[in-house]
Amino acid sequence: MFIDYVTLMLINMAAGLFILAAFIWKDIDKENNQFWAPAFALPGMIASICGFAMTFSWPLPKPYNIAFGESSILLGFLFLTAAWSLANGWELLPLGIYAFFAGLTGVLIGIRIINLGLTSSPLISGLGFILTGSGGVFAAAVLLNRRRKWLRIVGAVVLIAAALIWARTAFLAYWIHLHTNGS
Repeated sequence: MFIDYVTLMLINMAAGLFILAAFIWKDIDKENNQFWAPAFALPGMIASICGFAMTFSWPLPKPYNIAFGESSILLGFLFLTAAWSLANGWELLPLGIYAFFAGLTGVLIGIRIINLGLTSSPLISGLGFILTGSGGVFAAAVLLNRRRKWLRIVGAVVLIAAALIWARTAFLAYWIHLHTNGS
């Protein structure tokens, strides 16, 4: 019987993106944000662990391991370092610079998923990667202009749209994976 943990990775990413959207919407312009650190650490740990496991064990066909495993590592470590930075009161802008490159990777993966027709819903999956990656691409701009409410709202809406795509995908995958015939 074939078992993978993409469902866990997807719902974790959805939760993490909702947390990030809430932070951008509500508190990114505040000085003391230490209480957000655990909320960033949890999806960061899950994404990092699952990403490394997938990257090293290759439980899925090759392109899926690369797309989901490696991007999970990038996202996971961004969340972990954001948690560490928030807990210590450090500036997040350097992470925004790294997020730009991780985000470009997400956008590229999304375009390639659509181009190759990967996954059972390539347009939805590709769009999820593109929106998630766009959040990273524009992270530094939001961090540099955190007092501009309209920019924060746009960033949060993009992240919520991505989170909804991943949540939908995860819930459908859970529904399909939890069948009773054992195959």
